[in-house]
Amino acid sequence: MHVIALNWRDLANPRGGGAEVHMEEILAHLARRGVRCTLLTSGFAGGKAEDRGDGYRIVRGGHEYDFNLTVPFLYRRVARADPPDLVVDDINKIPFYSPLWAGVPVLAMVPHLMGTTVFREVNPVLATAVYAAEWPVRRVYRRCHFEVISESTKDDLVARGWEPARVSVVHCGIDRAVYFPDASVAKADTPSIVYVGRVKRYKSVDHAIRALPAVREAVSGATLTIIGDGDKAPELRRLVATLRLDDAVRFTGFVPLEEKRRLVQRAHVVVNPSMKEGWGLTNVEANACGTTCVAADSPGLRDSVRDGVTGLLYPYGDVPALAKALVRVLHDQTLRTRLETGGLTWAEQLTWERCGDETHRLIERILQKGR
Repeated sequence: MHVIALNWRDLANPRGGGAEVHMEEILAHLARRGVRCTLLTSGFAGGKAEDRGDGYRIVRGGHEYDFNLTVPFLYRRVARADPPDLVVDDINKIPFYSPLWAGVPVLAMVPHLMGTTVFREVNPVLATAVYAAEWPVRRVYRRCHFEVISESTKDDLVARGWEPARVSVVHCGIDRAVYFPDASVAKADTPSIVYVGRVKRYKSVDHAIRALPAVREAVSGATLTIIGDGDKAPELRRLVATLRLDDAVRFTGFVPLEEKRRLVQRAHVVVNPSMKEGWGLTNVEANACGTTCVAADSPGLRDSVRDGVTGLLYPYGDVPALAKALVRVLHDQTLRTRLETGGLTWAEQLTWERCGDETHRLIERILQKGR
């Protein structure tokens, strides 16, 4: 079997992230099962035109901002030499519309569709372009099967008109060699709240900052560490100064993986106030490190957090409720220990091997149905 995968970036790309980890963990798993896999992706400075991943071939072409226009020509060149049985198409913001030109069955992978959320993130002109690009997805991909990473994303697609039978939920995995509890790493000496992720408007990191004064009234010395960077960081720094929280909020920017893991292991709670996610990987990564989380009851986050078992959920945008949930976790050692134990058990179930196996079986079902 030959599978061609389409993704905007690959893991070697400096701007690669969670979508690339997800795709390439699956390709590596398929390769170990004897499937020939080729990843088509955009070029970048210093990137080779052809490369190798963990058992799969990587072919790069075009640039990050025009790859959706380049990929059909790149695909035809690769497919002429080695025709594929199936295409795995990662739909991430601007779709590739591969059913129009692939000529073989397409499995569409969707973290989540942006929908109107995009208007909260970028300027109206760009937001309109992204929103318009998503609009034809239902019509173009109507005969395809979808693999989504959360029940919330499935609910969204079904609400948009897809048949439930065509949408399969396959949860992401966690690299347990990277994220794990470490008995030699103690919790911070002072109550520690940590945010991990990009600093974007829809991530709503400002909600965590606005909740901090109320948290500190109830929990003396509580601090917030923001790990990651993004275009909203300067605005958040100004907010911290306005609220006179300079001594309580730390911005680390991007940090090496080992340092990020240590900060999460030392945290008493990880916070995720995002408006919408495909899944909420940082929640389960925290659980795997032995740290509980408080997250907004938003699409995706409500799937990665089991309320009262692995962490606590609060109504999105309700800053007082967020502060109250954080205080509960920081004050109540018994509750926190129970949530940490539940989080470790939950994280143990989320392996890339399971994710890859489920994807492999789904591909075989699609091809069998086609035959």
